[in-house]
Amino acid sequence: MNNSQTIKNEKKSKKIFSKLAIHGGQKVRTINFPAYKTIGKEEEDAVLSVLRSGILSRFLGCWHEDFYGGSQVRAFEKEWAEFFGVKHAIAVNSATSGLCIAVGATGVEPGQEVVVSPYTMTASAIVPLIYNAIPVFADIEDDYFCLSAESVEKNITDKTKAIIVVDIFGQPYDVDKINAIAKKYNLLVIEDCAQAPGAKYNGRYAGTLGDIGIYSLNYHKHIHTGEGGIVVTNSDDLAEKMRMIRNHAEAVVDDRNFHTNVNMLGFNFRMPEIEAAIGREQLKKLPIFIEQRIENVKYLECRLSKIPCLHMPKVRANSSHVYYVHPIKFDQNIAGVNRDKFVDAVKAELMPIELRESEGVKIGAGYVKPLYLQSLYQKKWVYGKQGFPWNLYENGKRISYQKGICPITERMYEQELIIHELIRPGMTKKDLDDVAQAFEKVWECREELYE
Repeated sequence: MNNSQTIKNEKKSKKIFSKLAIHGGQKVRTINFPAYKTIGKEEEDAVLSVLRSGILSRFLGCWHEDFYGGSQVRAFEKEWAEFFGVKHAIAVNSATSGLCIAVGATGVEPGQEVVVSPYTMTASAIVPLIYNAIPVFADIEDDYFCLSAESVEKNITDKTKAIIVVDIFGQPYDVDKINAIAKKYNLLVIEDCAQAPGAKYNGRYAGTLGDIGIYSLNYHKHIHTGEGGIVVTNSDDLAEKMRMIRNHAEAVVDDRNFHTNVNMLGFNFRMPEIEAAIGREQLKKLPIFIEQRIENVKYLECRLSKIPCLHMPKVRANSSHVYYVHPIKFDQNIAGVNRDKFVDAVKAELMPIELRESEGVKIGAGYVKPLYLQSLYQKKWVYGKQGFPWNLYENGKRISYQKGICPITERMYEQELIIHELIRPGMTKKDLDDVAQAFEKVWECREELYE
């Protein structure tokens, strides 16, 4: 028998006696995890009521009493504002639309800069470009993954107009430090709270901690209307500007004798009545869903925290965490194997979530690629191929999006961070036990993963 055949036979024998599913062993779990379903009879009844009314939307894109939408939209806005203890709530058709009207309401001008996070969904970084402003990436915190206050301040120039913070994974940003920086440089703080509705800092809700806050009602968020978003503020001026931008501002600015034309563009970001009716019922359920997420994380961490290579997420002082996902830091030096190989082995032990089977097991290595490494920023192609808007402004030309500008973000993406969604309401203790067992099994059998 030649050496090649011997090696093949050794590999085959090793596979037969492997314990890990990734090498042919028996899986920890063989049935799908339960679907995350937040819609019930209450939402069904609310939708039927709207359908029977025959009024699916009440917005008019001209100056009229219906400029602000129908009864469901207005009731939803009122209830949301009351729940979160804020003066104004503006319903929109997505959180991305909410970010757009928020940035527009700041009065940002072409060539000005907005400090953004590199480690989030793409929308919160690209919205400055809609107004021909320049996104500037600051790095994140090592422990909490939100924007680093120190990095934010280093990236502020005389061109900076605003800071878009992100309450990433479910807890608030570094409120005191970043708000103090904003005050020092006369900047507005826009809080992307898509992943943290119901989280608190010093007793105040996330989303109400900056000048403007944006919540998401996308289908995989804590509560949802399919698609949708809510924007909140305590500023009368910012609120009215955002309501204008939401609904064809240019068509009403003259009739209203509105005090500004800046960024009053013709968008349609309006929420229909059905989504608003669903949102009103969903809002009532938010506290119980948050409680269930926190309980599930606490239960799971009792076991995962005993695995030496895994470090459970830290919660900022005076804050609460509502766990959009469960972020875990991985120590390759302790494990003796790289994170991606470890995660692949854990995923092989488990099954997908019902209704989301095509997405595979919902455990991820690294979250999102640092946004500035996307081709959009590398080529600086947004409007045409000549680098607009960067090429028109000296400050735009000097901004670098090269690898290395945010080292903590890159380390989390490439080496350390693991996130998973298997802590959502509907997960039973048995389901959580299977998740824990999969991690424990891979840790105990990690030598199978060594080269």
